[in-house]
Amino acid sequence: MNEDPEGRGCGGCLLVLAVLTALVAVLAGRSLLDGRSGEVRSAPESALPAPARTVPAEPSGRRPGVVNIDTEQGLRSTRAAGTGILLDASGLVLTNNHVIQGATTIRGTVTDNGRRFPADVLGYDKSGDIAVIRLRGAARLKPAVFGDSGLVQLGDPVTAVGNEGGKGGQPKVVTGRITALDQQVTATDQSDGSSERLTSMIETDAPIRPGDSGGPLLNTSGQVIGVNTAASAGFTMDQGAHRGYAIPSNRALAVARQIQQGRASDTVHIGRTAMLGVQVRSVARTPGQGTPPPAASGALIAGVLPGTPAEAAGLPEGAVIVALDDRPVDSPGTLTGLLLRHHPGDTVRLGWVDTGGRRFTTPVRLAEGPPQ
Repeated sequence: MNEDPEGRGCGGCLLVLAVLTALVAVLAGRSLLDGRSGEVRSAPESALPAPARTVPAEPSGRRPGVVNIDTEQGLRSTRAAGTGILLDASGLVLTNNHVIQGATTIRGTVTDNGRRFPADVLGYDKSGDIAVIRLRGAARLKPAVFGDSGLVQLGDPVTAVGNEGGKGGQPKVVTGRITALDQQVTATDQSDGSSERLTSMIETDAPIRPGDSGGPLLNTSGQVIGVNTAASAGFTMDQGAHRGYAIPSNRALAVARQIQQGRASDTVHIGRTAMLGVQVRSVARTPGQGTPPPAASGALIAGVLPGTPAEAAGLPEGAVIVALDDRPVDSPGTLTGLLLRHHPGDTVRLGWVDTGGRRFTTPVRLAEGPPQ
């Protein structure tokens, strides 16, 4: 979900999908690069920067190519903020997935010139916390310069740049050193309770804060060696005190290239996202709960959004979703992953058990919704 440095999101709900934290739509998506949408076009692959390799000895300070990202989550009536990194002159921007997750409106402000643009999502890797967006109508921008994250060493001075606190304006610049490499960090998405282990992370003592997510971690030449990743409302990390983490730039650029090429995979989703329209939670029984759930595992429907495919299909509250296209659903996170393989307009076969224990299979045509 989005960076929410001012704490405006729900943050504590265990629900499926980042559309809502307390009221969530289950989502999946279709490519914007396959010619069917006509809304967003990717730049040629050569537009993505090749890593440079120079490393002097002092913190670099701020460099060009930083974008302040502001989002609105219309279904939650909340706003949030994060940071992005310009990949090319036409407005291709790299950021964290949780910065744009659930957003119904995205805008990016290029901090070098103050120009503000609406943005479209090209694709994202939920498990790796990487997303690529395009600033609509942008041109002749100055992109960031990327370095080779494989050359990073312990003790290297670094500079972290970002939209700390979501305040906008000129980015906040903090400095520190590399304190560890190849770190593993568990990130928990509070919207569906799923956890992802982010691996090979760069650890720094530079104070990376909410709002900084998606911003650049720079080496002493001002080259991007990492994508800052901070905890935020609804997106928690098992980081220790005074530690910041960044996704290595080499890995982030590899995902960005895959997204730019329109190559979907089990982890990378391309283009528009579809919506089922249910609020779900785990079926695990809680103390004081009355009637037990009708199934031992799955995604329990805690609410149905009005005007959505779920409502049209007659899915009732209290039922448990146990399968999608004959694939078992054992948790809200599994339901999210299976739906992300689909696209707006697709019809899926949803297996569910009602409160009386009767099992049904219902065809549901997915609508369009915010990114997951």
